Amino acid sequence: MRTSPPPALGRVVVVGAGMVAHRLVAGLLDRAPAGGWHVTVVGDEPWAPYDRVHLSELITADRTPADLALEPGVWEDPRASLITGDAVDKLDRDAQTVTTRSGVVLPYDQLVLATGSWAWTPRTEGTDLPGVFRYRTLTDLDELREWVADRSAVLGRPLRGAVVGGGVLGLEAAAALQHLGASATVVEFADHLMNVQLDAGGGEALRVLVDGLGIDVRTTTGCTGLAAADDGAVATMRLSTDDEIPADVVVFSTGVRPRDRLARESGLAIGERGGVVVGASCRTSDPAIWAIGECASFEGECTGLVAPGNAMADVVVDRLLGGPRLYTPAPEGTKLKGVGIDAASFGDVLALTPGALEVTFTDPVAKTYRKLVVSDDARTLLGGVFVGDAALYPQLRPMLGRPLGADPSAFLAPEGGAPDTGADLPDDVVVCSCTNVTAGTVREAVTEHGCTTVGEVKACTKAGTVCGSCVPVVTKIVNAQLEASGIEVSRAMCEHFAMPRADLYALVAAGAARTFSEIVAAHGTGRGCAVCKPVVASILSSLRAGHVLEREHAGLQDTNDHVMANLQKDGTYSVIPRVPGGEITPEKLVALGEVAAEFGLYTRITGAQRIGMFGARIDQLPAIWQRLIDAGFESGQAYGKSLRAVKSCVGSAWCRFGVRDSVSMGILLENRYRGLRTPHKFKVGVSGCARECAEARGKDVGVIATAGGWNVYVGGNGGATPRHADLLAEDLTDDALVAVIDRFLALYVRRGDRLQRTAPFVAEYPGGIEALRAVVVDDSEGIAADLEADVAAHVDDYRDEWAAALEDPDKLDRFTAFVNAPDAHDPDLAYTPLRGQVRPAEPGEVAHHDPRVARTLTLEVTR
Repeated sequence: MRTSPPPALGRVVVVGAGMVAHRLVAGLLDRAPAGGWHVTVVGDEPWAPYDRVHLSELITADRTPADLALEPGVWEDPRASLITGDAVDKLDRDAQTVTTRSGVVLPYDQLVLATGSWAWTPRTEGTDLPGVFRYRTLTDLDELREWVADRSAVLGRPLRGAVVGGGVLGLEAAAALQHLGASATVVEFADHLMNVQLDAGGGEALRVLVDGLGIDVRTTTGCTGLAAADDGAVATMRLSTDDEIPADVVVFSTGVRPRDRLARESGLAIGERGGVVVGASCRTSDPAIWAIGECASFEGECTGLVAPGNAMADVVVDRLLGGPRLYTPAPEGTKLKGVGIDAASFGDVLALTPGALEVTFTDPVAKTYRKLVVSDDARTLLGGVFVGDAALYPQLRPMLGRPLGADPSAFLAPEGGAPDTGADLPDDVVVCSCTNVTAGTVREAVTEHGCTTVGEVKACTKAGTVCGSCVPVVTKIVNAQLEASGIEVSRAMCEHFAMPRADLYALVAAGAARTFSEIVAAHGTGRGCAVCKPVVASILSSLRAGHVLEREHAGLQDTNDHVMANLQKDGTYSVIPRVPGGEITPEKLVALGEVAAEFGLYTRITGAQRIGMFGARIDQLPAIWQRLIDAGFESGQAYGKSLRAVKSCVGSAWCRFGVRDSVSMGILLENRYRGLRTPHKFKVGVSGCARECAEARGKDVGVIATAGGWNVYVGGNGGATPRHADLLAEDLTDDALVAVIDRFLALYVRRGDRLQRTAPFVAEYPGGIEALRAVVVDDSEGIAADLEADVAAHVDDYRDEWAAALEDPDKLDRFTAFVNAPDAHDPDLAYTPLRGQVRPAEPGEVAHHDPRVARTLTLEVTR
């Protein structure tokens, strides 16, 4: 029932271009009639609305402002306009106009204030010095990054950083400083970190983990002033303990205040603690003006999280269209991101509810702290704190205020046997608080909209597209609903992981677990097996979690990855260095010949335009690779589930039929995708014309030159089940070609199944090549920037695995034939001559243990 006649939409003006403003505009475009209205958004930042939740990834994940942009397609709709870099300076309620700083006057019929908040800084001496920053906007982070780079160059050493404020953003800022190469000290006035979100026990557990990252933590300490160096830049921080610490760069993260100046000066009602007063309809004291997000004061409180702001935006959209929706504050939850530590909480973390009980489990060895707050009868969940392991957070947060259904201690203790509540959540439970999506909406995506994967459900409902912490529970609901709908989906990868590789990848990517032990504890059971361990190893490599032979990673690898070489029939290994695009210099050919001759290796040209050397003993591998790396080679990763090679024809550089320079493009692609770990190996071909000498359409990714640019094909395969690749896009420029291939490969990494080549991945993609083209080329799911960022991060982080191993004595220790006799080698190895080279000897053949001698033997059979 409508509670009042709908206001005429007419001219809607939104002041502020943040996340909630974008949510409001998207909602209007989705629900409002086609004509008779227009919405104009005015923002003071020079950027279109962007994802402030993942702001730190601008530094910690090397993302760009474009990567963080929110669904830019909204601004292509003729009903919506966006003005950036021009703040609204005046509000005339009588004339119903707003005036920007540049003098633009915008009349409105409905005005929405979404001005957000500003970063508050205490009045402390020196806060205006060069080198002092806030941590709130893209501009703040751009300026911080530039300062660290320039100042470290001036000083000739890494900077010493300090962060004032030990909350979520303060810890993210400290991690960002470390990522930029500076040290970091966190100064927090309260007695523990994240004091608003965590209890004292959780704060202390978090401190131990933060200390372990090399970040110095000083609690119960304030900043009393900053002092400058001789050139005027910040150099020292004075503390309330009378100590001083060096500080070449300082970040203040000391809270926010609502931006309510415009409303205050225009005479709108303002809350006692600031903010524009609104009721449950989100309407202000002026019936033509609404307020949403951090600038809105509801029942005397301003919220600093995106989820309530999105809920307010939905209320205003509904009200503008005549609906009855009211804003009801939901209990807030917080999850630490961008630091590499799991910490999350929700509800009454301090157990302030009368009669509340606290159930706590601490594991000092695993460095985890978990607490549930429940009602006096131990039945109703009131709050939770999780540090070091937040796997329970997405499962239990939706249950806030509801019966737990089990003894609280069963959820916290290891192997406690608590019920998995995720799949059985009631329809009205909000599972994604960021976008206000309920469990029922997720189920409807399956039953009414035909979604069959978590990715499709995310695209349909927007659940899991902001902070990502709800993805585990969304996955459980989707899988349960598919099963209930009679759709058989083989989810279990093995007995230890009850989900396919793609879902496990999403869970690991969204969390902080970066070892097998952590991952199986968070998402599986038991100790793993030969099926799941290599899959986890591949996922960790795709996420750039360290060298394949580091820490726990080494024991997870397949036989070949375990020693970074392909095992042969006689127990020796092949050595195949990378030859990008098949192009090689005479000097490198000589180097290969010298290495092969010195170690007695069999050599041949491979089908991928590389030179393979066979017969290397395990103890010889480091010496062989040292020689090759000194000669300018790097690992060809013929042993890994990754790029094998890019095959190219000579192209326009030499061939009279060549249309484009296929060799240069092949080298570019090989150097870009080398080392990229994928669900299975993949190969690339680049042909310089339609004659197709590189056999590109038989490759996982095929590129063929045309008069108009490049055509790209995907999903080709040779082998036992050959398949011609499908055309994905045509007549692309060089840059567009790279972008499309980036997106396709990153999507394959995210959604490919265990040991699934691109041929079945493309053939079985829901909706076929058209649907795949919509995602990769047309960006129908709005993830193109994320996919490109995945590959860009890989390119930036790439380092040759063999070069890294040769620098680490611990890694080299594994290259021995016998653990108890490191200098010995297998006495059963024997070789016989073959066309001037050698091969493994068969029983009864003339043979010798030294392949260099075996080359000279007479070809005869012993009797």
